[in-house]
Amino acid sequence: MLATTLAGVASISAAALFSFTLLSRVVERMVSLSVGIMLSTSLLHALPEAFESHADPRTLFATLLAGLLTFFMLEKLAILRHSHHHEGDGHHHAHGHDKHEAGRAGWMILVGDGMHNFTDGILIAAAFLADPHLGIVAAVAIIAHEIPQEIGDFIVLLNAGFSRARAYFYNLLCSLLSVAGGLLGYFTLDRASDLIPYVLVFASSGFLYIAVGDLMPQMQRRATMKETVPQVILIALGVCIVLFLTAGRHG
Repeated sequence: MLATTLAGVASISAAALFSFTLLSRVVERMVSLSVGIMLSTSLLHALPEAFESHADPRTLFATLLAGLLTFFMLEKLAILRHSHHHEGDGHHHAHGHDKHEAGRAGWMILVGDGMHNFTDGILIAAAFLADPHLGIVAAVAIIAHEIPQEIGDFIVLLNAGFSRARAYFYNLLCSLLSVAGGLLGYFTLDRASDLIPYVLVFASSGFLYIAVGDLMPQMQRRATMKETVPQVILIALGVCIVLFLTAGRHG
């Protein structure tokens, strides 16, 4: 419980410190970094880990499809809730950015992040049951790979109009789901471990949907070369960060 709590709180606090100081002034540009982090976390880390398990690939792909459709419906409900607001209503929207549209991505990122943290808790519990030293190493490794992901989450939440305090509070609640995952893994590991691939795939579907369906269209609205070059560089930087921090964990 101590390891899962520290893993959640430490990663959130470190990401918040970085996001709220160095990145808060350039949130819109840092959305590109967040896209790189979310895509690479899903496609190069979480999904390969899920498909390397003994789970049926067809069932995993069905889970991915169900996750994408679930996040589509969550966004659709948010659109219907704010149906009084229209993007082309003739009013000025800074940088072509619609606050309600970004807000939907903010809430969806919390759902996906909570699922991912729950899985991390199960993994930490499994490592401690195998060997306490391995559990400590696993917790440290999870903190390392969570920090860039949480930075990406904070960027999305700030871009969605969340205040710093509100973004930190909700992200902290999501991070503490790792404690719930740890407890579940400790007491029911045989059954809970079989769920890990499906939770990873479902969480990944959320990150993929947000990156491709919400954030990248925002970036495409700024189509000048002056905006495009930093976007490509920051996406590549996000991918490199995740590759660097997850390579050691995978080994």
